[in-house]
Parts: sequence; C-alpha cells; structure tokens
Amino acid sequence: MMSWKEDDDCCTWDGVTCDSVTGRVIGLDLSCSWLYGNIPSNTSLFLLPQLKTLNLSFNDFKLSKIFPDFGRISSLTHLNLSTSNFSGHIPFEISHLSKLVTLDISNYFGSNDFHVRIERLVFERLVQNLTVLTELVLDGVDMSSIVPSSMKNLSSSLNYLSLWHCKLQGNVPVDIFRLPNLQFLWLGYNFNLTGNLPKVNWSTPLKILDVSDMSMSEQLPNSISNLFSLRKLYLSNCTLVGSIPAALRNLTQLTSLSLSNNKFNGQIPSFLSNLANLQHLFLRNNNFIGQFPEFVFNSTLLQSLDLSSNQLTGPIPSFLSNLANLYYLSLSNNNFIGQFPKFFFNLTQLFQLDLSSNQLTGLIPVCFINSSQLSHLYLSSNQLTGPIPSFLLNLANLHDLSLWNNNFIGQFPEFFFNLSQLQSLDLSSNQLIGPISSSIFELVSLTFLDLSSNSLNGIIEFHMFSKLKNLRYLSLSNNNLSVTTTGFNVNSSFPQLGSLFLSACNISEFPGFLRSLDHLSQLDLSENKIHGHIPNWMLEIGKETLSWLNLSHNSLTGTIQLPWKNLIYLDLHSNMFQGLLPIPQPYMRLILLSNNNLAGEIPNLICNMSFIEILDLSNNSLSGIIPECMGNFSTLHVLDLRKNRFNGSIPRTFAKGNNYRTLNFNNNKLKGSIPWSLINCSKLEVLDLGNNKLNGMFPYWLGNLSKLQVLVLRSNKLYGSNWGCSKTKNCFPKLKIFDLSNNKISGILPARYFKNLYAMTDFGDAQRRLQYMGEDYYQDSVMVTWKGFEYQLVKIITIFTTIDFSNNNFHGEIPEVIGKLRALHLLNLSQNNLTGCIPPSIGNMSALESLDLSSNKLVGKIPWQLTKLNFLGFLNLSKNHLTGPIPRDNHFDTFPNNSYDGNLALCGFPLSNTCGTYDETTQLLSKSDDGKSSYSFGWKEVLIGYGCGKVLGVTMGYLVFSTGKPQWVIRIVEGEQPRKRRTLNNKHGRRSPMGEY
Repeated sequence: MMSWKEDDDCCTWDGVTCDSVTGRVIGLDLSCSWLYGNIPSNTSLFLLPQLKTLNLSFNDFKLSKIFPDFGRISSLTHLNLSTSNFSGHIPFEISHLSKLVTLDISNYFGSNDFHVRIERLVFERLVQNLTVLTELVLDGVDMSSIVPSSMKNLSSSLNYLSLWHCKLQGNVPVDIFRLPNLQFLWLGYNFNLTGNLPKVNWSTPLKILDVSDMSMSEQLPNSISNLFSLRKLYLSNCTLVGSIPAALRNLTQLTSLSLSNNKFNGQIPSFLSNLANLQHLFLRNNNFIGQFPEFVFNSTLLQSLDLSSNQLTGPIPSFLSNLANLYYLSLSNNNFIGQFPKFFFNLTQLFQLDLSSNQLTGLIPVCFINSSQLSHLYLSSNQLTGPIPSFLLNLANLHDLSLWNNNFIGQFPEFFFNLSQLQSLDLSSNQLIGPISSSIFELVSLTFLDLSSNSLNGIIEFHMFSKLKNLRYLSLSNNNLSVTTTGFNVNSSFPQLGSLFLSACNISEFPGFLRSLDHLSQLDLSENKIHGHIPNWMLEIGKETLSWLNLSHNSLTGTIQLPWKNLIYLDLHSNMFQGLLPIPQPYMRLILLSNNNLAGEIPNLICNMSFIEILDLSNNSLSGIIPECMGNFSTLHVLDLRKNRFNGSIPRTFAKGNNYRTLNFNNNKLKGSIPWSLINCSKLEVLDLGNNKLNGMFPYWLGNLSKLQVLVLRSNKLYGSNWGCSKTKNCFPKLKIFDLSNNKISGILPARYFKNLYAMTDFGDAQRRLQYMGEDYYQDSVMVTWKGFEYQLVKIITIFTTIDFSNNNFHGEIPEVIGKLRALHLLNLSQNNLTGCIPPSIGNMSALESLDLSSNKLVGKIPWQLTKLNFLGFLNLSKNHLTGPIPRDNHFDTFPNNSYDGNLALCGFPLSNTCGTYDETTQLLSKSDDGKSSYSFGWKEVLIGYGCGKVLGVTMGYLVFSTGKPQWVIRIVEGEQPRKRRTLNNKHGRRSPMGEY
C-alpha cells in the first residue's frame, strides 16, 4: 500500500480498480497487505456502492466481527474474507448480496479453533438468495448447526464448493454430487458426516472429489466410472471394506487417488495400471496383503507413493528405480524383508523416504542415496546393522533422521556437524558405544534429540546442551552415562526445552537447571539415585505446564504432593513414599504408585476421575474398602490393587460398556462372593482374584468372557462342581493361564473345558513372536507355582500357558481329551483325589515343561508316551499307586528319585527297586512299532539346544524368585551372562501413543 497517497488519483493505487467510464471504484484487492487490527465502524469501505470485487484475504483483523454493513455493498459479485482472523457469526445481511458469484469466508488456520460460525437460518437464506453463485468456500467455519439436506438447494451454477473441516454432521444428500456444473467438491475432515455416492444418473464434470472422513454404509458404486473428467479422488477414512472396486479402472484422467485409512483387503489390484496419469497414490492403513504391486513398474509419473501400514511382504523390488519423479515414498509398517535396497541411488528427486517398521536387514549401502533434496529419512524399527554410515554427511538438506530400534553398532558418529539443517535426530535403541561426540552440539537447528537405550558411556556435562537453543525434546535415558548438572552460568539456558528424559543417568539429586525450564511438559528422572524428599522448589517447576512425570525407581521419601495443575501421567512407583494417597486431578489418565509404603484408604474423590485409564496402587499398605465407584469407570482399563490390605467385598457393580482389560486384586483380605456384574467386562483379558478370602460357588459364567486370557482364583474358599459349559458354548476360548489351586472345588475334571481351551491347543502366530501381555505403561504380572515354589512372572509372555487345579477335591479319572492341549506348558493336578490311569494322550502335549500329578490315587503303569515330552523339565508322580517299570528313554533318566516317591510298586532306574526280567522290556516300552527309536537324540542334547524350555527359558529373565531357585535351571544356565534389558521409549509429544492433499 506504499502507492496510496492522498493527493494522487486513487485509481492508480495498488489493488484498486476503477470503472473506465464512470471512474468509480469497482474493485478493491487488499489481500496480503499486512492489515492489522479491527476494522473501524465508520470506515468508508461501505460507502462504495459500485464496488463489485472486494478481497481482504490473508490479513489479521484480530478476531474482529464481520460487519453486517458488508450487506450494504449490493453490487458485490466477488467477496473474499478468507484467512484474515475474523470471528463471530456470519451476519444475516451477507445473504442480501444476491449478485455474488464467488464467496469465500474460509477461516482455517490449521487448528481446531472455529472463530467464525454460520447459523442455520443464515445459511438457508444464503442458499436461497445467491442464485448465480459459482464458488462457495467456507473452510474452517463452524457449520455444526447446518442440516446437510439444505445444501441440495444450492445454485445449479455452482462450480466450486469447499466445506472442508466445518464440523458438518448428518447425512449428505446425493443431490450435491449431481449439481450439473460442479467441478470441485471438498467435504473432507468432517468426521460426523455420513452418506453414499449416487448409484445412478451420475455423470458430471467433477474434477476434484473429496469426501474423506465421511462414513459410507455402502461400497463405491459403479457409477463413479462415469466421472471421466475426475483428476483427484480422496476417499480416505470412509469405512470402505472389501476389494478396491474395479470401477476405478475407468478413471484414466486421475492424477491423485487416496484410499487410505479404510479396511480394503486382498492384493492391491493390477488394474490400477490403467491410471496412466497417476502422480499421487495413497493406500496406507488398510489390510492389503501380498507382495509389492507390480503395476508400479509402469507408473513412471508417480511423485508420491504411500503403502504404509498394511500387511505387504517380500522384498522391496528394484523396479522402483524407474520412478524418476518420485519425491515421497512411504512403505513403513509392513513386513518387507531382505537386504536393504541399493537402488534408491537412482531416485534423485526423493524428498522423504520412510521404510520404518519392516524387517529389512544388513548394512545400509554406501551409495544408498543420491538425492540432494532428501529432507526426511526414516529407517527405524528394522534389523539394520553395522556402523551408522558416514555418507549421510552428504545429505546437506536433511531435516529429520530416524534410525531408532535397529542393531547399529560402533562409536557415536563424528560427522553430524556437517548436517547443519538437521532438526530431528533419533538414534535410540541401538548398540552404539563410547562417548557422545561433541559434534552434536554444533547442530544448532536441532529441536528433537533421542540417544536413549544404547551403550553410550562417559560423563556428560549437561550445560553443553544449552548451546542448542531450539531444542524441545531430549532423551539420554538407559545408557551408561553419568550426567553432571554443574557448570551452569548465565548463558546456560534452555528456552524451548519441554520434554526431558534422563532415566538411568546416575543422577543423585534433582538438577538445579530445572528451575529455568519455563515450558517443561514431560520429565523423566526414573532409575537414578535420587533420595530423600522432593525439594520444595521442585514442586514449583512446571506448575502450569507439566503433564508427564516419571520419578520411579529412586529412593524418594516423604508424602506425595501433586501441585501440578495439568498433570496427566504420573509414575512414582518403586520408591519409599509414605503417608496417604494424594488427591489426584480429575483429568489424570495414568497413575502408577506401586511398590511404596502408602497407607490409609482410597479417597472417595477418586470417583471424580473421568479420564483415568491406568491405576496401579499395588504392593503398598492400603486398607479399607475398595470404593464401589471403581466398577463404574468408563475409561479405566487397568486397575491393579494387589498386595495391599483391602477388606470388604469386590465392588458389586461393574457397569455395562466398561473398558476394563486388567483387574488384579490378588493378595488382599477380600471376602464375599465374586460379583455377577463382572460379566459386563467384555474386554477383560486378565482377572486375578487369588489369595483372598472369597467364597461361594465357582464362577463358571466367567467362561462367557471371550477375551479372557488369565484367570487366577487360587487360595480362596471357592467350592462347587458346576462348570456350566454346555455343548453349544465356547467356554474360555482364549484362556492361557487357569489357576484354581488351593480351593474346595469338587467333582470330576471338566473335560468339556479342556475341549474349549483353544489357546492351549494351538500355538498360533504368537509362537513366532516374543510379546508380552500389557501395554505401553503397564505390564501384566502373575504368580505361578512350579516345582512346589511360587514364582512371580513380572512379565507374561503371550505364549505362556498353565493349568493349576492343585489342592482341591477333584475326583474321578483324568480325561483323555486333556492330551489335545498341545500348547500347554505347565500342568498341576496334584493334591486331589484323582483315580484311574495316567492317560497316554498326555504324551501328545508336546510343549509341556512341567507335570505334577502327585498326591492323588492314580494306578497302573507310567505310559511310555510321556517320554515323547522333549521339553519336560519337571515331573512329579509321587504319592500315588503306580506300578511297573519306569520308562527309560531320552530325558526320563534325569528325573530324581523323589519324582516317584510313595509308589511302592514302581521299579527301575532311578529307584533302587529293580524290575529284574523287566529291564529289557522297559527299553522296548518307548520304541516305535518297527523297533527303532522314535527320537535319535537324547535329553542331554535337548538341554543344550533348548536350555530351560521354549517358554520358561525365555521367561526366566523376568522371574522374581520368592522362595528359592530351581536348581535344574541353575545347572543349565550356570555362568551365562544375563542379557541387558532395554525398554523402548514412547516418543512422547512426537509419536502418537494414545492428511493427504
């Protein structure tokens, strides 16, 4: 507006257009003019009766209202008020501008703040009066009161309609899609919209169609193939299922296609090769299977390709090198395998490459990339090895580098100082060693730095990081570092730092520099050597900003205070805090206070928590009655109160629709019966009520909980013989840990249950993966009895299975069907009144590692089929009435005498009671029919190859021995060094825990 001078002819001013005949101002374009502040009410703007075009876009009017006086400029044909920070309601008077051809009041600033709103009556009148309108843009305007059906009366002249991110809700009328002149339709980012595309009579000049986030109840109609002019089609997050419809093959003019975030399945169809003009293809987050689609070979115009978050397999094909125009490629979160590809060198235009979360192996090739444009490189969560390659220093424009969760080795790289544009660097969860290179402090553009979970060592002077003035996220956790917090001076500040993770950094006191962190939102000082009370000054840090605090695994004492007003996640477990439970903020989501010395009752104010998801108060000295409201939380999915002194009963009412995944009340003093309302916990996976004083009938109705995997009712006073499982019911189909020991349950063993324990009959996919039950912030735990001792599994491996019915009043024979439990690892039926013979079918339980049938009334011979149990590490058949020779083959010779004590008629090794003429017969008992041994290796080799068994061997690292160590395991693993356990950090504030255009 430098040309606006009062003495000059205004028609010569920039942005002003005058009528060539009358000289009147008919056009005013003040867009991007740095206009600031409120529009004065007496402005002469509304005194220009001949004005036809007015553009005030891209200014900042400081949330001033849109004046009704705009309606006075009756000659207006084009009005643009977009992105100028207006607020309030769109005035009714705008609908008086009946000559408008284009109207743009979009107010989208990339946030969820809706400063401008249009009411239903105004919109309906606008639709009615603006009959010559060809372009309507209301992006980012709150239209939540608008009924979508009113849009069917929009002008038939409409060419461009954009209602993106407008909080629209309800069903979209199909008439919208049939407007005869409509070429551009944007309805995306309205998450409460529903509707379907026209099935018939749909042949319009549409060039762009965006209905992303609109829930469709039907598949894409064949009529979409009539849109021959369509250039861009966005159908992401539309609840579409099945295969990609073949009708899309006719849309040969398409340049952009997005089908992301649906539930499409099957292979990616080859007919997409018909789309010869395709430049952008987004298929992420579906259920596609198979190998990389071959049609891509001919799609040489592709610039963007996103196949991430599917189930694609096989190697990444070399024909990708043909895509010379490719600048965006994302293949993350699939199952691609093989050596790291070498052909990316030919993709000279690459701007972003994401291969993270696959199964790529080997070294990164030296000539891996040749794109000077590469800005974002994500290779995390693969199996890449070797040192971090030095050629990365050639990527001068690199902004983001993510290599976390691989197997990179060697010293911390020295070359990072060359990457002057680097803003985000994640090298966490690798095997890097040595000190942190000082070159890291030259990266002054860094905002994110994560070096956690490596083997870096040395002393780190923390004040050196103050050189990185833009740093917002820093994690040095879980290394061998010693962080010193001295040496700070007036220039040592962290003006932007909001997330700080210094777990296991040998810190002995709260760092003083925390006082200067004005924006602190996340703080982790866990697993350090901090002791004593939390200092008063620390309680002042981040009072308004702190949302995530982890001080667990220290030696902190005193009472817990919670002065932080916006705290959401709190982890103080494994300290020495005393006193009463603190009163939590009502909007907290996670509270972990286990393994302290807290006492008293749970305050009733906890019932006010509306967002709580995980509450772990285990292993304290809490007492009193569990508040009844704890069964009514709608958001809580983990409630762990074990190892306290609670009395009374379990809350009687668990509301329908709750989200409980884990309920653990083990080792308290709870009485009464198990409430029927637990049947409402349809998402329950872990229920542990063991070691209480519960009574009543065995709760057979829990078998209806289809997701239940762990059921522990041990050491209570339960009784009865009603199992409640008919032929038509699938009882406990996913149960893996079934512990009823030390009760008074009677009757015969439930053969029908054994038929329905499907998770114990088949190994499934879990056998190939090492996974644990739990979630990001909480790991499920359980006590198991093995070899007469109790062990705490502090993590439950998902393939671990056990049945413990010991010390009850079961009678009758062991059912033959038990042999179908091929995936069972521990079986304990001891201390009952079982009779009959040991079923030979137990020899089919190929995963069995521990078998205890002691203290029953079993008779007959020990079946030779038991010698087929190659992983059996513990056997107890003592105190029965077994007879005849003990089978000799494979590992049976390793079991001691006390495995057979009290069976006076047994004979043979290892007992001193020989069988005489039965010695040779004994050898034949374990032979196959052709006289050859069924197995050509002995137990010694099995021990060498499998250690302590498939599952217990993996689990031993997480066992806490409460009464004694299993000697056979000690003999096997004697001298072996325990492998360091690393925890993958959740990238708080960067990666979501818990757009494509």
